[in-house]
Amino acid sequence: MYGGMGGGMGNMGAMMKKVQKLQSQMKLMQEELKKRTVEVSAGGGVVKVVMNGDKVVQSLTIAKEAVDPEDVEMLQDLISAAVNECMKKVDEMMTSEMSKLTSGLGLPPGII
Repeated sequence: MYGGMGGGMGNMGAMMKKVQKLQSQMKLMQEELKKRTVEVSAGGGVVKVVMNGDKVVQSLTIAKEAVDPEDVEMLQDLISAAVNECMKKVDEMMTSEMSKLTSGLGLPPGII
């Protein structure tokens, strides 16, 4: 009776080691992804945003033809659209890369 439980505890120990290794790998990957950048443009390229994996805007470029004092709202919309799309792409990049680490574990989505 105790032998069966000991085997189960051994399996638990092995599982804990795998989880610890995975956590370590995930932390390293998160740090690496923070260094990557994504670039998005809006309005046919008149507004460009570059954002790092930590969701910090690295650069914002606005073409001169996008600056119309009579239509500031359109420029604001283009900037908002580009920044929001950049954040979405960063999230997609993070999810995609993290799923590569966890794909063989058979865990439900979103658990890690």
